[in-house]
Amino acid sequence: MRLIIAEKPSLGKDIAQALGGATAKGSGYVECGTDVVTWCFGHMFEEAEPDVYLPDDVPKLANGKKQWRVEDLPIIPAEWQLNIRGGDEGDDGVERQVKTIGKLLADADVVIHAGDPDREGQLIIDRILAHHGWKKPVLRLWPNSQDDAGLKKALANLTDNQKYAGYGAAAMARGKADWLIGMNLSRAFTLRAQRGGSRALLTVGRVQTPTLALVVQRDRDIEAFKPVPFHNIVAAFSHSTAPFIAQWVAREDQEGLDAEGRLVRTDIADSLVAKIKGGKGTLSEFAQDKGKRNQPLGYSLAALTKAASAKYQLTAARVLEICQALYETHKLTSYPRTDCRYLAEAQHAEAPAVLAALKHSAPEYGDLINQADPRIKSPIWNDKKLTAHNAIIPTLHKGDASKLSVDEKKVYDLIVRRYLAQLFPVQEVLKTTLAVTIAGERFEASGIVVTKNGWREVTPADDDDSGDGQQVLPVMKQGDEVLCAEAQRKDTKTRAPNRFTEGTLLDAMESIHRYVPNPDHRKLLRESDGLGTSPTRPVIIEDLKRRQFLAVKGQHLESTPLGRSLVDALPEVVKSPVLTALYEGQLSDIQAGNGDAEQFLAQQVTMVCDQVRLANDGSVTVAGARPAPQISQVYKCPECGKGLARHIGAKSKKPFWSCSGYPGCKTSFPDVKGRPYFAKDKEVAK
Repeated sequence: MRLIIAEKPSLGKDIAQALGGATAKGSGYVECGTDVVTWCFGHMFEEAEPDVYLPDDVPKLANGKKQWRVEDLPIIPAEWQLNIRGGDEGDDGVERQVKTIGKLLADADVVIHAGDPDREGQLIIDRILAHHGWKKPVLRLWPNSQDDAGLKKALANLTDNQKYAGYGAAAMARGKADWLIGMNLSRAFTLRAQRGGSRALLTVGRVQTPTLALVVQRDRDIEAFKPVPFHNIVAAFSHSTAPFIAQWVAREDQEGLDAEGRLVRTDIADSLVAKIKGGKGTLSEFAQDKGKRNQPLGYSLAALTKAASAKYQLTAARVLEICQALYETHKLTSYPRTDCRYLAEAQHAEAPAVLAALKHSAPEYGDLINQADPRIKSPIWNDKKLTAHNAIIPTLHKGDASKLSVDEKKVYDLIVRRYLAQLFPVQEVLKTTLAVTIAGERFEASGIVVTKNGWREVTPADDDDSGDGQQVLPVMKQGDEVLCAEAQRKDTKTRAPNRFTEGTLLDAMESIHRYVPNPDHRKLLRESDGLGTSPTRPVIIEDLKRRQFLAVKGQHLESTPLGRSLVDALPEVVKSPVLTALYEGQLSDIQAGNGDAEQFLAQQVTMVCDQVRLANDGSVTVAGARPAPQISQVYKCPECGKGLARHIGAKSKKPFWSCSGYPGCKTSFPDVKGRPYFAKDKEVAK
């Protein structure tokens, strides 16, 4: 018997359909002839909480959790423990399904691993097989899409699961590393803040904290920015064929330039204008070349999120949610959690079938589909550029795009048009550059003329991530005489950098090397995967907003006082993108089978121990956090005799008093004129 274990019930249902449909059903599985299909509810196991590794004598809070204490840090598990976790079915449902899978394994000869085609999907099924001690053969289902055609293709091309063992090892190493850093450093720096008189939960994350530091630095650069005024000289020249505009280019020895090569002397700018205005010049350089612009690459999750954020102001988390629905629910697009913008060369042969499916699913694209030429092979089809997944494209599934929500249609439109663009001709242009010499000064201009629109028929200008100047320059030849009809001094100022949007922050996380000043670090980071991965980056941003470290202001993200204080409180090694991005590179090596997961975790343990020691040596005050209440030496709890503390309600903003012995003593009193009101004695404390 072949037992197919899917990551989710929905995928199990789709696999059963691809196998020809269920012939019998049981509790937690279906039979498809001689095959049996069962499923998980996503992650069935989770790392145990830190309390499991703490001594039994640690005091407990009212919620049953053990208190956070400096003396218990760092928490380094000698043997990692997993717990069966809850899911959509609840704890009982997950535990019941784990047992169901165990019973089915007892009768199986081979397992088909049908986790999602990524690190976490690999780990989910690997863990349940390890839990039940499975030793027999395991084959891997690695679908690119969840439509019927995609699953049938994947079922016909099963591979040895061992080929993907590195994916599971990388996911496990990532989970343990994040646990070590998050659980230990969040506790250490939260306790440090408490010693400074602040009540704030300072969550520290391997990717979260450097991402927050990026935004904080950008906000501070903007606030500290002082604009520098400078001048540009723009001239309008006339030629016998047509006029054109050109910009002044300073000589290296030009007087009046600042260190950045900008003209800052107004008197010199005015003299330049007076010198050339009305004068005759010569076309000292003129070149015109035919050029072609290839079709834009396909969408990775990051590129699609950036486009949807810029065009439709959709958040990163919302784009991921939509992409997941288009893939799982509607089955109209391929696997979304991809960092690749290319397609396999073999997929080019599927272009006619994709167009036919599109025509059925979304007939509104009929005119463009009719113009598309499946014989055209753009640079997107390139086996050498592929990673584990390909770019996000429409599938062969003949669905109904009219059932999509408004936001789903927006994202789907981007994906469809980007795919159709691959089947349109290249854009043909005429590139022109020229230089004018007048009164010893040099002016330059460039322009582009579109001679054949090509793929631009499909994608609007705001859906492209490149652009060209559009000045139409006349046909001239070197040596022609020109006249400076007008010249102007353009006064301008240097501009502060733009605040991050969700789209540009995702781009910054992916291209983190651009934000690192050290050239050696930049070189290393250019070869790494950046901060986080395509599917985790939107989640990180959402967490930073939820924890009130970042605030949404219009289309922009801004750091809050709490977020800034957290960054200020942390050492450089914790918030630096260098170490974090290099760790992501190590995880990629583990995924590829070239890295050592144990060595990677040993590095994390060393770093965590060092940082906990630093956090324990001192205190810090956190702006934006509620101050820790002071325990009164005058007003005592009538129940246990301990001092009372005056608080300000988080929501009501009204003061009240409670026993400092909480959670052991839960006595509390209203506040009247700054004193506790003992309702039992009908009097205000004196």
